[in-house]
Amino acid sequence: MQVRDTGGEIDYLTFVPDGEPTLDKNLGIEIMMLKQLMISIAVITVDEVSQEIWRKIDRSFKSLDLTKILEGIKKFSTEFKGVLISETMLVNNIEYGGEFEKIAVYLSSLKNLKTSYISIPTRPPAEEWAKPPEEEILNEAFQIFENKLKDRVEYLIGYEGNAFAYSGNIEEDLLSITAVHPMREEAVKELLEKDRGDLSKIETLIKKGAIRKVNYQGHTYYLRKFR
Repeated sequence: MQVRDTGGEIDYLTFVPDGEPTLDKNLGIEIMMLKQLMISIAVITVDEVSQEIWRKIDRSFKSLDLTKILEGIKKFSTEFKGVLISETMLVNNIEYGGEFEKIAVYLSSLKNLKTSYISIPTRPPAEEWAKPPEEEILNEAFQIFENKLKDRVEYLIGYEGNAFAYSGNIEEDLLSITAVHPMREEAVKELLEKDRGDLSKIETLIKKGAIRKVNYQGHTYYLRKFR
């Protein structure tokens, strides 16, 4: 693979939501084919248990039934032999009410759940209103989750770092990564260093209209710009 050829390491091949990956009827076939590469595979999926909040945050297609999705995840947890991890992202200006208790109860019903992460938006979100919640909300969620899940609860609220793989084609890398994962400026600089380049390459992509630059919580980020 190109990443390995350039000396990079691959921890996981990840199906990242640009929409809901588990709605792809060929997902199972795709995973079986990728397993031949002998690399661990991760699939990131849904994150709420109440219809109203799920519709507001996930903006799901109207015909989808959250009850069936949750039942499917529960069934999957009884059959899956890999590492099962949940992530619940909290945002500001949402009336959670008793939602934390409902999520905690549901998560505690999943078989073989290793870790339950409570996260916040650490990168520019799709909607400007999706801001990190107040510290009191985070603490409330953590306490409720911990009551049901004990030592399996962790925060995921810090910057994830700059460990992005370089394939040898810097323009393709920048466009592919920023399409699903906003990159902080220092991460872009570090990736460009692997290509012996400078910020002029990202500026060229901005001028072409392929990437846009935004400020979020005091940092500069680069995102893929879709027409």
